[in-house]
Amino acid sequence: MQELATDVIWQNRLEQIDSEVDDIRFIDTINGVEQDEERCEIVARGEKRRIRFHDYAAVFRTPGLYEELFYDRLECCSPSYISNLLESVVHESGERLEDFRVLDVGAGNGMVGDELQDLGVRSIIGIDIIPEAKEATNRDRPDVYEDYRVTDLTDLSEVQEERLRRADANCLTTVAALGFGDIPPLAFAKALDLIATPGWLAFNLKEGFLREQDDSGFSKLIRRLNRDGFIQTLCYRRYQHRISISGEPLFYVAVIAKKLKDLDYDLLESLQGE
Repeated sequence: MQELATDVIWQNRLEQIDSEVDDIRFIDTINGVEQDEERCEIVARGEKRRIRFHDYAAVFRTPGLYEELFYDRLECCSPSYISNLLESVVHESGERLEDFRVLDVGAGNGMVGDELQDLGVRSIIGIDIIPEAKEATNRDRPDVYEDYRVTDLTDLSEVQEERLRRADANCLTTVAALGFGDIPPLAFAKALDLIATPGWLAFNLKEGFLREQDDSGFSKLIRRLNRDGFIQTLCYRRYQHRISISGEPLFYVAVIAKKLKDLDYDLLESLQGE
């Protein structure tokens, strides 16, 4: 029933967006390609274009393309899955989402913020590194974020950092944004450093990025955060994030954790260059 309700909600939201997409055709469905090299050919307003999925600037510039591509065609469920899982764990801990002030990193065009707002979160700040993400959010979901900032978390000025700290966020969310170079480990750690202690953390990663042999740096970082007592993982769940262009399931891991202590200089310094 929950999956059916979520499908209905997303269909209603897709219909509310003034989509310019007339047609989508996947490329290399037979030969197979890595997830971050998937591409499609679209027809929008009569114009035919080829777009790489991870070229988010190009995707966000076309109204409705992100939703139709990932959520309608490829059956992505992560914004609702992570948000609902966070609500469940928070409720079990005796806290309320209504009291959360969320920093949504890798906010994209606002789909996670939209879910959190529906669950009762009143204060959400979005952060993304590309201007097109903010422009898409202002176009499609203008009432979701209290503020939306285009910035590089690995290169914050003192003024930018102070403004973010004054927001006094007590929860960090980052969904479908880690592990492919879009948000490096240092940016993720810096975002965690910006939220209050104690605080909450909700994120997901492709399951391969949490294995011992992972070379993206996230496996080592998450283990260190847990081992050294910076966070406590409360929920760790494998699920199907979406399907690939060839129809194969892509499995991710959802993590809900508590931030127990402030990150130290040595940890942040060790992530430089990763």
